[in-house]
Amino acid sequence: MREVVLVYLDRSGGLQKFVHDCKKYNDSKQSYAVYRFIISINPSDIAELDATLGNYILHNPLQAAQIFQSVCFVAIKTLSLIEQLQTEAQISILLKPTHLPPLPSYVLSLSAYPFNYTSQRFYMSEGIVIAMGTVTKYTQGARFLCTEETCPFSEGFRCIRVHCPGATESATVRTDFVCSLCSSPLQEDMKFRVLGDKQIVEMIDAKILNALKGYSNDKSHFRIQAFTVFLR
Repeated sequence: MREVVLVYLDRSGGLQKFVHDCKKYNDSKQSYAVYRFIISINPSDIAELDATLGNYILHNPLQAAQIFQSVCFVAIKTLSLIEQLQTEAQISILLKPTHLPPLPSYVLSLSAYPFNYTSQRFYMSEGIVIAMGTVTKYTQGARFLCTEETCPFSEGFRCIRVHCPGATESATVRTDFVCSLCSSPLQEDMKFRVLGDKQIVEMIDAKILNALKGYSNDKSHFRIQAFTVFLR
């Protein structure tokens, strides 16, 4: 699947954009713990190249992003695109689909029952924004160092925490992380914290428009409830 990823990026122009994004990081004088890349993907085109990879992206996007992460790391090292990059864990890949299959199973409808949305895959949702919060900061990535000076993880970029979709802030930054090598406490290196913008939006199902038309239907009793969306 890594070969298919490379072929797709080359054909779609994604590889050229990736090289351009790497150049901006490489030319920057700032040191980063995490290098974040947004890759636009067309699920239909990928499925034509390799059906397995296309299905993997649609239904296991977090695991599929790791494949793109591996390909991007090899490309950076092979072409010497970012001199400061040391480990693969420093790369954060966000897959951004151009569209999803026009099938009911890919539509997130909170008015449907049962609510079987336990899988961490892509969904489409349509609604009306009724409230918006202010733009605040959140931690996209952070570097941690082992407090035991003799431990190999006390230097370098071997302990990297990266925000994953659906995770809370405490999953990325906390004070009780321990070293996986020697079990000593980990301490964050604040100089390398990477921040991003987030905004909380309250939405309501588009079916509310039917209730505002001024007439009732066969359903004499119904309830409309807003849901919260995190934009990052």
